[in-house]
Amino acid sequence: MDDGGGLGREMHDLIRTLYPICRSITGNGVRTSLEIIGRAIPLKWTEVPSGTDVFDWRVPREWNIRDAYVKNSRGERVIDFRACNLHVLNYSTPVKRSMSIAELRDHLFAIPEHPSWIPYRTSYYTDAWGFCVTQQQLDALTEESYEVCIDSTLSEGSLTYAECCLPGMTTEEVLVSCHVCHPSLCNDNLSGISVAVFLARHLLSRERRLSYRFLFIPGTIGAIAWLALNRKEALSISHGLVLTCVGDGGAFHYKKSRRGNTEVDRAVAHVLRVRGAAHEILEFSPYGYDERQFCSPGFNLPVGCLMRSMWGQFPEYHTSADDLEFVTPKALQESFETCRAVLDVLEGNHTYQRSDPYCEPALGRRGLYRSSGRQPGVENLARLWVLNLADGAHSLLDIAERSGLSFSAIYEAAAELARHGLLVDHAPVPNARH
Repeated sequence: MDDGGGLGREMHDLIRTLYPICRSITGNGVRTSLEIIGRAIPLKWTEVPSGTDVFDWRVPREWNIRDAYVKNSRGERVIDFRACNLHVLNYSTPVKRSMSIAELRDHLFAIPEHPSWIPYRTSYYTDAWGFCVTQQQLDALTEESYEVCIDSTLSEGSLTYAECCLPGMTTEEVLVSCHVCHPSLCNDNLSGISVAVFLARHLLSRERRLSYRFLFIPGTIGAIAWLALNRKEALSISHGLVLTCVGDGGAFHYKKSRRGNTEVDRAVAHVLRVRGAAHEILEFSPYGYDERQFCSPGFNLPVGCLMRSMWGQFPEYHTSADDLEFVTPKALQESFETCRAVLDVLEGNHTYQRSDPYCEPALGRRGLYRSSGRQPGVENLARLWVLNLADGAHSLLDIAERSGLSFSAIYEAAAELARHGLLVDHAPVPNARH
């Protein structure tokens, strides 16, 4: 495993702590996970009762599980939930009886092409039960009958989600969302949780122009429930990222928002290009993670999805091979730094106007034009681009995109020019807090 930096190891340690917990879209596994996350960042919890109508959906019964196994005639656990929580079909109804191997086989799921891997399967909205096993385990089931037990409950309870809200100088809000419903799967999606936690922790220690909302929600039904209960709050979301599968060593993939050319779409594309990371920009599609809820036509929020290897397109996806070895500290730290750079762009994307728009100002006598040979150099070029496009119509991100220079170079040039009185903010800070 590539060790990465100290921050990457901290992020991997959080994943290691969360890894053994059996999570689902409801239940105590989610609550235990949120308790652990709450030790790092402040969280506000919400419990949505079973049966609550949320748009066209209904919050399901709460599922909890204590134990599950299949025993042979010698009383040996040949399939054991305690060994790996992926062994149970997630949301399985309870069962306890002896049955023939023929009947049991109808409730067993394996991956023949990867005989040592356990698949991850769910049955959230249909009453069913089952076990997920390795092909090796399946082939070894040669007795005529087995004792089968799934000690689970499906009862009236609630769906749990949590959010970390960090107010800034404005009510203009950045949403960072990740799903907390998967059990022992590291890339999908403990990696997204870890990156989100460390981004929030980073933002807690700095001054913020924008406000931030980090959502830790069960996939699909959690996003739908949050949107149903927070329609007013959703109106404040100006930029958003869904984080998933950000812990492996694959190239970055960014799926644009439904609008396709929002500020966050452009910021992510710019950061990936400037950082020189292998990446692919994908057009929006209504299939994937919770961006499809935030981008549904009634909301149409500017929310995209950042991944490394794409869900469903790496062999380890939704299997026991998505483990602590598959995600690395190095990849986690790279994903964190990429997200932090995107947030830096959103934070710093001002629109300036020249205080005197006629011709170039005399930079040399202000010490702002430093000779660097035949070429102007990045610092000089950045100042010239800013001075030319600071007309009240071009943001700093516009200038960075057009110039081909990094946003940080353009931002630093603008800050220096503003300190010398050559630029003024074109407009007051929108939605300022008073």
